[in-house]
Amino acid sequence: MSAAPPVIEFNNIIKRFGAGRPGESGVLALDRISLSVPVGEFLVVVGPSGSGKTTLLRLINRLSEPSEGHVLFEGEDVRALDPILLRRRIGYVFQGVGLFPHMTVAENVAITPRLLGWPKDKRETRVDTLLELVRLSPADYRNRLPRELSGGERQRVGVARAIAAEPHVVLMDEPFGALDPLTRDAVGQDYRRLHDKLGLTTVMITHDMLEAVLLADRIAVMHQGLIIEEGTPHELMSAARTDYVRDLMQMPRTQAARLKGLMEGGAP
Repeated sequence: MSAAPPVIEFNNIIKRFGAGRPGESGVLALDRISLSVPVGEFLVVVGPSGSGKTTLLRLINRLSEPSEGHVLFEGEDVRALDPILLRRRIGYVFQGVGLFPHMTVAENVAITPRLLGWPKDKRETRVDTLLELVRLSPADYRNRLPRELSGGERQRVGVARAIAAEPHVVLMDEPFGALDPLTRDAVGQDYRRLHDKLGLTTVMITHDMLEAVLLADRIAVMHQGLIIEEGTPHELMSAARTDYVRDLMQMPRTQAARLKGLMEGGAP
């Protein structure tokens, strides 16, 4: 069986901030990044603050531009695409959601289909379908305002909004970081279920290694603007090549061992 084709490709990407003045090269944020994301993959990008994770994500939908190299989306260089139309082809979920406070849940979810000119009956059907998918009853939630929702409910609406126009690709920037641990786990697992059910391609950023291990098909570890390792959760946990990645992978292993000890009646 042939490998799935890439839907996103980073080819030798360099990104500098503050460059442009004579004699100034700027701050190097990404250093010759090459990475492909095949159709249907759930890729999680991890690394410390300042490692370049969000910068990498923002290149995909042209919220930022590379200093050198090329970003391809479905085989096309993103710089040849209209940025507004490109963003309507890609779902985007981020921490804090950013729902429009004066719009109802249904109006928030339907915003991109409305901008794309979908007829009203199709939008209404899509809203109800998506609310059911994210485990929010349409009868109970479609006419609520964002201020009437809990943090987890707002994040579920954010996910529904991101996939409302039937994108094949969803970008997620620390999407569950503001949620309490119980809600965070539930929303994360529900999104993974949606990813599989709808055949999405997802690129997610997180600081939480346990979250990465539990959700990802593949993990890319960034450090100082470089991808220093990538692989499946099993590959990185069992055979990491660098001390930094071994230390990262030790965190969920240590948490699991402590939990096992507690369940068996031992000390934490």
